[in-house]
Amino acid sequence: MRSIKTGKKKTSKSVSKKSTASGKKTKSKGHAFLGIDEEVWPLERDVLFRPDRLGYVRKLIKPIGCVFCAGTKEKLSFERLSVYSTDHSVVILNKFPYNSGHLLVLPRRHVPDILDLTSAEYKDLMETLRLAVKAIKTVYAPGGYNMGLNQGAVAGAGIPDHLHFHLVPRWAGDLNFFPLIAQTKVVIESLEQSYEKYLNYFNGNK
Repeated sequence: MRSIKTGKKKTSKSVSKKSTASGKKTKSKGHAFLGIDEEVWPLERDVLFRPDRLGYVRKLIKPIGCVFCAGTKEKLSFERLSVYSTDHSVVILNKFPYNSGHLLVLPRRHVPDILDLTSAEYKDLMETLRLAVKAIKTVYAPGGYNMGLNQGAVAGAGIPDHLHFHLVPRWAGDLNFFPLIAQTKVVIESLEQSYEKYLNYFNGNK
């Protein structure tokens, strides 16, 4: 019994000496310990803070009325993100763009179905859509673009009550890990910059 106690005391003293010799406490190799100054994985990374996206992503922000109708009935303005309009159609920037230069093309009239459009409205909308494609190619010179219409909530329409086309400029390598695992897209251009570019284009091509 004495020999066992003596062994424990010696072990305790030896650990104590090791810990006080340098004036710092040490951890035994048997314990998992993350040192502050040690190299760890993953390494430090930059963080993109976008708290304004939270309400949109979680659908906490529920605007009163149709967000598109306000932009179709008033004059072109940055507040409404509208850059071009005709008698029947409007081109606006997407407030939460997938890529720089993301446009929405929509009819002025509040309709949820493409079949609700009159012949004049449909023709004007298609002409405006083609003009918006030309604007994207001229202003941004992308490698390609996505053009799509999601009709109905089950089809993915975020605002199903007001018909709208999406036009998204695309470049090689513009899809990184953020949209895949973080549900966040890094856009390298502000809405103000995009708005000014498009407004200058449409004003010069009237």
